[in-house]
Amino acid sequence: MPAPATALVMHPFVREELLHDKHIARLETFCSLASRSPFPSFENAPQKTLAKTEILITSWGCPSIDRAVLNQLPKLKLIAHLAGSVKGFVDEYAWRRDIKVTNAVAANAVPVAEYTLAAILFANKRVFQLNRAYGQARENRSPWSREAPDVGNYGKTVGIVGASHIGRLVLQYLQPHDFKLLLYDPYVSPLDARDLGAAKVGLAELASQSDVVSLHAPLLPETRNIFGGRELSLMKDHATLINTARGGLVDHVALTQELVNGRLFAVLDTTEPEVPAPDSPLYELPNVFLTPHIAGSLGNETQRLADCILEEIGRFVKDVPLQHAVKREELDRLA
Repeated sequence: MPAPATALVMHPFVREELLHDKHIARLETFCSLASRSPFPSFENAPQKTLAKTEILITSWGCPSIDRAVLNQLPKLKLIAHLAGSVKGFVDEYAWRRDIKVTNAVAANAVPVAEYTLAAILFANKRVFQLNRAYGQARENRSPWSREAPDVGNYGKTVGIVGASHIGRLVLQYLQPHDFKLLLYDPYVSPLDARDLGAAKVGLAELASQSDVVSLHAPLLPETRNIFGGRELSLMKDHATLINTARGGLVDHVALTQELVNGRLFAVLDTTEPEVPAPDSPLYELPNVFLTPHIAGSLGNETQRLADCILEEIGRFVKDVPLQHAVKREELDRLA
């Protein structure tokens, strides 16, 4: 069986960062690449190349794959997206044509879950607050009970909002620790939640019982501001909110008010807007740990994305079921 004709469509910088020469060499063992260099757009790809392409490898910088583009790809059988979600990027006509679609969401979930685990452990240990207190005191005031009452991870309650790829992985990473785990997700049954090691609860109950709340839901019209003023007001005094998902899940006016008042702590990798205004108090508040959307794959972590997609393409070529196939019926619930 001849190697399937394969084309790369992405920003050239992305190709340099994600697909190293070793990946290209591996890809060439089971695919016939039109070019080692990517086409930055479909307009830049020769029509004869598109007409015979069976596997399309896309990533950041690739234009949307709409019906007009798909009509230029009559032999296309697989779209392998070397990035996150394909929602709004791949037209549903692809599924109607029985074109398989896969992505690297599962691979990108790993560093986000690792960041979240570290944030949860540090939040309950009051690492961020004690760092500041130590810097001001310049002496060891152990056990620091006045500066950090109720410090420690043992027996604490962690609430996870959203059993997404990342949410499920966070629950898995939390299993070895002595936490009580709560889960809010309307699409997960109590039995499924138990299998994930958590108790399914309502959002209000999760907010009021958790020492740490971590958000992992997709940003959809129905989830915008899902964690609003009411939910924030229900949180325990000195509880921590972690957001590595999307800033739009939180009512940031209400959150900022709670944080300025000093009642809550927050670890925020995403905000609304994505970059807070220059005069935002989030930059300076001692109870806020703010990072610039770095929880996802950075540096050598991007190599996991490439390895994931190459594994998927290898399965496809061998006629083995994809591990990370994106199903049309799941699109409405995806970010």
